[in-house]
Amino acid sequence: MSDWPQGWSDNNGGTQYGRGSAGAQPESARVMRQVRRGPSVPPGGQAAPPYQGGVPQQPSYVDGHGDGGYDSGYNTGQVYGTPGGGGPGGGAGPRPAPNWRRRIKVTSITVVTVLVVTLVGTYFWADSKLNREVDLSKVIDRPAGGDGTNYLIVGSDSREGMSAEEKKELHTGSAEGKRTDSMMILHTGDNGSTLISLPRDSDVEIPTFVGSESGKTYQGTGRHVKLNAAYAEDGPELLVRTVEFNTGLRIDHYVEIGFAGFASIVDAVGGVEIDIPQDIKDTKSGADLKKGKQTLNGEEALAFVRTRYALAGSDLDRTKNQQKFLSALANQVATPGTILNPFKLYPTMGAGLDSLIVDKDMGLFDLSSMFWGMKSVSGGEGTSMNIPISGSSGGNLVWDKAKVKTLVEQLNNDEKVTVKGD
Repeated sequence: MSDWPQGWSDNNGGTQYGRGSAGAQPESARVMRQVRRGPSVPPGGQAAPPYQGGVPQQPSYVDGHGDGGYDSGYNTGQVYGTPGGGGPGGGAGPRPAPNWRRRIKVTSITVVTVLVVTLVGTYFWADSKLNREVDLSKVIDRPAGGDGTNYLIVGSDSREGMSAEEKKELHTGSAEGKRTDSMMILHTGDNGSTLISLPRDSDVEIPTFVGSESGKTYQGTGRHVKLNAAYAEDGPELLVRTVEFNTGLRIDHYVEIGFAGFASIVDAVGGVEIDIPQDIKDTKSGADLKKGKQTLNGEEALAFVRTRYALAGSDLDRTKNQQKFLSALANQVATPGTILNPFKLYPTMGAGLDSLIVDKDMGLFDLSSMFWGMKSVSGGEGTSMNIPISGSSGGNLVWDKAKVKTLVEQLNNDEKVTVKGD
């Protein structure tokens, strides 16, 4: 009985080959079926028309042979989809020259866009940092405005935000509240800038005013005080009211800076160069400076502008030093080395804007105009002076009313100032 499945045998009529065969005869080649690609031609019929749409008719194969010389393209290394048969060894055309005009145009547009975005961003950042705390609409009975712009610039002895170590380092003391250490009027217009110091010991009359916080009206009684007492009594609004009442000059903008802010601005610009006319040593302000040209840091600068007891003219000499230094500071801030250097510009702006207190209508353009006006004073294009003084009374400095009237008329008409001050 055979062990092979039904129909199979180990001999099957002779010597076999192939799988499991012991025969040495190789297996004969298999014959492929005839495969014909493309349309066939029926016997005695007519060939089908060629394909439409640009598709070439495919050749037919019989026993693996083409009937018309088929060229697949592979034997030449042709890459399909490459224009002109380009590829390795193909005939690709030369690379087109770069369009430099277009590249320059795109680059220019990109640079301008970045600059515009940076400037707009800087403007809104800086504008948001202004401390608009003073409301000049609370000031009553104001004089009519004239030509040009008048700024009241106040340096206060505010110690707000200062640590005990900073107070000690800057020799500010620890008095509560704040008082005015310096007051100046800056007039800007078509005939140059004029910087006028108002000594803190100036004799002035406190007029009728409305309390900035209470809203209550306080009637004037003819009471005379030192000018800095007006600020101490009811802050910036009463100070503006008192200056306008005693001069007849309308104040358009108010700017105030404290001790810490002043020192921070000086340090942010890398110090301020100034020529000191004499040796100064004052234990109260902390000044210990030698005569001659030198660069003052924030601590030294604050001591310099606060010194009065070591000066022969006391407060009048101090105001001259304050004018000189502020003009030098403005001159250094408004230079290409600061404005075009973001590593100096932004720290300077940040230090200044954080420490300034301005009126509610003050804008960045107004602030820029003020700095450029102060720079023109230091550059010799403007005038700096103390308000004309005629004498003193009870320790207060009395203004020369006739000269002050002429000075105010010239400022209101934006004329060249001819009045001389002490």
